[in-house]
Amino acid sequence: LRKNVEDFTGPRERSDLGFVTFDITADILNGKNGLQTCWNKNTFIIFDWNVKQLFLYLSAEYSTKNNALNQVVLWDKIMLRGDNPRLSLKDMKSKYFFFDDGNGLKGNRNITLTLSWNVVPNAGILPLVTGSGHVSVPFPDTYETTKSY
Repeated sequence: LRKNVEDFTGPRERSDLGFVTFDITADILNGKNGLQTCWNKNTFIIFDWNVKQLFLYLSAEYSTKNNALNQVVLWDKIMLRGDNPRLSLKDMKSKYFFFDDGNGLKGNRNITLTLSWNVVPNAGILPLVTGSGHVSVPFPDTYETTKSY
């Protein structure tokens, strides 16, 4: 769903506002994402002694005629030690506005959604990890005129 709305934060009079509904299925313990920190009985353990929590976020990347790379965070979640590391979320709506600084969402056929996370340690560096899977979604060529999301 995409609308063209007044944008009071930027220099343009109108900007595209995208609404995304998505499903996320991810196994953070899988080890396919370069997260091998400790080997224990054929299972990779991400929460070793120095990991306090994970900061997960879903981002959208796309290009427009004005910008070669646009990145927008749509959703995030903090996963604490002891939480279930397997996500199965259905019909989720974006947590943050998906604004484009112009009309770059209309008819854009290559908007890539990627799940990434930061490992928040008790001490030391803050590594950024990108999941191994991503999906490209096309946006429609017309604007939605309904008032609700």
